[in-house]
Parts: sequence; C-alpha cells; structure tokens
Amino acid sequence: MKVVIMAGGKGTRIASIASDIPKPMIRIWGKPILEHQIENLKACGLKDITLVTGHLGSVIRDYFGDGSAFGVSISYFEEQQPLGTAGALFKMPELTDDFLLLCGDVILDVDLNRFIRFHQEHKAWASLMAHPNGHPYDSSLLITEQMPPKEKGGLPVETHRVTGWLNKEDERRYYKNRVNAGIEIISPALLKHTMEHFTPRHPEQPDKIDLDRDVLKPGIATGRIFAYDTPEYIKDMGTPDRYYEVEKDLESGRVAARNLKKKQKAIFLDRDGTINKHKGFLTNAKDLELIPGVAEAIRQINRSGFLAVVISNQPVIARGDCTFEELDAIHQKMETELGKEGAFLDAIYYCPHHIDKGFEGERPDYKFDCDCRKPKPGLLLKAAKEWNIDLTASYMIGDSDIDVQAGKNAGVKEALLIEKNMPDTLKAVINKITHQEV
Repeated sequence: MKVVIMAGGKGTRIASIASDIPKPMIRIWGKPILEHQIENLKACGLKDITLVTGHLGSVIRDYFGDGSAFGVSISYFEEQQPLGTAGALFKMPELTDDFLLLCGDVILDVDLNRFIRFHQEHKAWASLMAHPNGHPYDSSLLITEQMPPKEKGGLPVETHRVTGWLNKEDERRYYKNRVNAGIEIISPALLKHTMEHFTPRHPEQPDKIDLDRDVLKPGIATGRIFAYDTPEYIKDMGTPDRYYEVEKDLESGRVAARNLKKKQKAIFLDRDGTINKHKGFLTNAKDLELIPGVAEAIRQINRSGFLAVVISNQPVIARGDCTFEELDAIHQKMETELGKEGAFLDAIYYCPHHIDKGFEGERPDYKFDCDCRKPKPGLLLKAAKEWNIDLTASYMIGDSDIDVQAGKNAGVKEALLIEKNMPDTLKAVINKITHQEV
C-alpha cells in the first residue's frame, strides 16, 4: 500500500524547540520525527512513500533523498501554495488505489498491517485510526454505530461505522473517549465522491481543502467511513510540553512497547466501588460519581505502559433495571469525567447476565449461567485475545473477593483486593504496582 505523509507543517506552536526547519524534521531522541515514522512504515513492509512538502521542503529532500539510504522509496509532491490538509491529494494522479495517510508531526509505533486488514475487511472508503487520550475535551471525537444484539443474551454489536463527528468547538456533554488520531487509510472512491459534492469554503482559494471538514466529515453520510480503535502509542508533537513528554516515552521504551505486535500488559479494574462510588445498582448516568483519587490512579496506569481495562458485572441488564443505551451513557459519563482529569481507559468489558430470577421487568434472554460473569474469567480472556495481553504480566484490582477470584481464574500475575469506595486506596495500589515494575 502506498503511503502519503503530509510533511509541510511550519510548527508555529513548537517554535521554541526549532524554528528554522519544517516541523517533521525536528529531532527527538536523536533523529527527525519523520525518520521515526519511516522506520515504523518500513517495519510493516510499507516502503512506497510520497512526502508532501511545502515550508522549507528542501530541508526534507536534502535529508531523505530518494529514500534508498533508509530502505524505502521516497517521491515528493511540493505545494507551491498552501493547499490545506487534503488539497494535495486531489492533485496526485498516482493515487489510484487505497493509500495510508499520515501527518508528519506524529510520533507513533503501530501495527499498521493490522490497521490495513481492518480497512479491507470493512470495505471502507476511509478507515480512521482512533484512540483514547488524556485531553478528549479539546480533541475531535468519533461516534460509531451500535446495532442491537444479533443473538439472544448477546451484547450490542459495534460495527465501527462512523455516524458522528465532534470537532473541538462542538458542544458536548458525555462522550466515549474515542479521539481521531489523524492517521487514515483512504480510497480514491472517497476523493471522487468529495469532488462531486465539494463547495469551496474559501472561494478565493478553491484548491484549499481541509481533510476533516471537507472530506471525512461529509463522507460519513456514505456509510463507508469506519473507526479503528487501538491503544497503541500515537502522539502529535504540536507543543513543547508534548515534545518533552514523548522524548521521555521514547527513552523509556514505552513507545515501542505499545505496538500490538508485542505482548501487552494490563491492569484490569472493577467498576463499582473501585472507580465510581458504589451506590447499589447504578442505572442512571446522573448518579455516577468518581471516587476521589481514582483519576490520578488511572493517569498513573496510562503513564506506566500498562493498559487500563475495566472488567465489570452489570446484572442491571438481565434484571431489566437498565437498558444497553442507559448503560452506555453511564460509561460515557465515566470516560468524560476521567478525561477532564487527564485520565483514560483503554477498554471497557461488561457482563449483562444474571442467573437469579423473579425480578419485575427482567429479561429472560439474559438469565443464564454464562462464561463472562465474574468470578469466571471470560471477560479477561476476551480482552487478552483482542489486545494481545499477557495475563501472566497483568493485574486485577477490585473491591470484592469475586474480582480477586476472577483474576486468579484468568491467570493474572496478582489479583488485589481494595476497600470499597475508599478515597486514594486505588492510587496507593497502582503506585505500588508501577514502582515495582520499573
């Protein structure tokens, strides 16, 4: 698959690091950002690369040449005038097949072949890489389609089809922390569709096209735009603070360790009584309240290199106390409140089943002895399969013996019991785990 990298950024916000070179050429951990990207591409067998240059583009060309010194083949498209984040794509006749698109100011270490397989399986016009981050409140967020369960006693089906897009300035209340990471696979069919419906937002500059606002967001109506979720390391270098944070992560090995080709380690967390205050059966988002200190504890997980994964029994579905939509709203509020404090969850898994009967309004289809209700290990095993997690290097933390037993049944390194609803208890346990793992 061909790769296009938009490498013409001026780096206005990061000028204190370097102001006399294009932003993708800023050195971090001994080499330009762009070289880190090319190494990731080469490791995935992606060697046909076009660099779109503009501001001081000769600096990039002089360094990389034809790419042969780096084990890849590089061609160039030079913008004579700014064309926006997508204008160049409509002037490159060689884009006759689906291609991978990157921004040149992003540090990443990603299993791109896994991403390509997702794109091909969904027959997408565009696949957008998405991930949680610590500032979702000022990030572009993707909303995806949830379909009713396909089978009795099943969960809603996540199709990954994008149905909504929240820009930074859009009003929002509660939301899933699914941030558009700025890495896409795009089909020429989407470019053709865009041109057929395109109205320039800048009539004086008709060739200036914004990728998000003019191509991807309008393309949602086709039903051919999909979101690919990943916990892998992706961070833009837009500000000095982020630059220094990424530098530390590169030096520690955390960037490379998050590539899904490598075994991951996770800290599995119970929900009620561990993350949010236990108030009986929680059935309404307005009643969710984080336990003090929890966001700081989960931030510590995020910084440590562990995945933060929720494993929760939710019998409110089987009891008929709560719909899937209401449960989703509860989880969206949890993610929103954590995000406000710079913390995020990599995944949430829950069991909707319960064997006890006799409740008014109960749902018979969900009344059976399943494999996913803790203390059975089904949810942990599912997470391990989906995210390549090494359970023997992972931990389970909860406020009940059921949580501990579930962790043991899954074969985690250690299953830990904390006091229910106690402020700072989770933080103390996380600090102990992360310090002993260093």
